[in-house]
Amino acid sequence: MRKGDFVYNDFLLIRKMKQGDDNAFDLFVHKYYQEILSYCYHHCFDQTYAEDFTQETFIRFFSKLPDYHYKGKTLNYLYTIAGNLCKDYLKKTKETLLEEIELVEENQTEQILNRVLIEQALEQLPDESREVITLYYFQELKLTEISDTLQIGLPLVKYRLQKARKQLRELLGKEKFDESERKDKKI
Repeated sequence: MRKGDFVYNDFLLIRKMKQGDDNAFDLFVHKYYQEILSYCYHHCFDQTYAEDFTQETFIRFFSKLPDYHYKGKTLNYLYTIAGNLCKDYLKKTKETLLEEIELVEENQTEQILNRVLIEQALEQLPDESREVITLYYFQELKLTEISDTLQIGLPLVKYRLQKARKQLRELLGKEKFDESERKDKKI
């Protein structure tokens, strides 16, 4: 096929599509689908989005078809539509990523501050209370495991845990270690 035939075919296809020829629509999509799909994929690097953008490119082209005046390569017009869709996607993706990064940074800052406060409060606890809290919350041992580890009775472990929570609440000025947070399901 010569280059002139290719352009001439676009002109005829568009004319037939404007007349409502379904076969012309199918031929047109078949002719350009892979090129537009490849173009979209190389801009968003996600096959699903690339397929969606390709489909949307053709939908937008066909919705403007009555107003479309053939002036050369139709493929360039399809690239323009696809490019705008991809740019919008990338812009939204960047905005979303920036928002997520900001949220992560805020959460990390809050987590770091909370950890520092907890560590300072733990340092002020008596050794036996700090040990029970550490094993229960940070090592996530069950109460029976703490009892075995410290070689003390289960009632004493429960007493020390309750006492340590109360002391931490007073030191932190809030109910961070409230009993409802982690019920003693680990017996």
